[in-house]
Amino acid sequence: MQFVLKTQVNQSLSIVWSGFNRSLFEQLSPAFPPVNVVRFDGCLRGDVVHLQLNFFLFRQDWISLIVDQQTSNEEIYFIDQGTRLPFFLTFWRHRHGLCRSVDELTGQEQTIIIDDVTFRTPFLLTNYLLYPILWLQFAYRKPVYRRVLGHV
Repeated sequence: MQFVLKTQVNQSLSIVWSGFNRSLFEQLSPAFPPVNVVRFDGCLRGDVVHLQLNFFLFRQDWISLIVDQQTSNEEIYFIDQGTRLPFFLTFWRHRHGLCRSVDELTGQEQTIIIDDVTFRTPFLLTNYLLYPILWLQFAYRKPVYRRVLGHV
């Protein structure tokens, strides 16, 4: 399954990119399940992100590898792909896109943050059950992106 969410931030592409760090990552984590960031190398090819999800009665590791990262004048993106996933996922690929934009009225440079998520669960039915939960967890990021990156 796949979904895409876009968030406009009133900052330049380079400033938004510089804000993609561990501090932002920790603020993007939803309230449930609580997430412990075990390792955060960064957002470049070869970097590793290791999370531990706390479901109170048990914990699950989620490890992703940054498999690609590209930079141009108009776009910066990186892709994290799950290498060790919680029991409810069998595939995870998240393309984080940052695209340059210009406000037509003010001429101010802006950035569009694009979360393009593809995932699979062990069963087709659970794909559909997990879809709205994941979508909401990523929708939760929109005001965080605006608050943190809009004032960098």
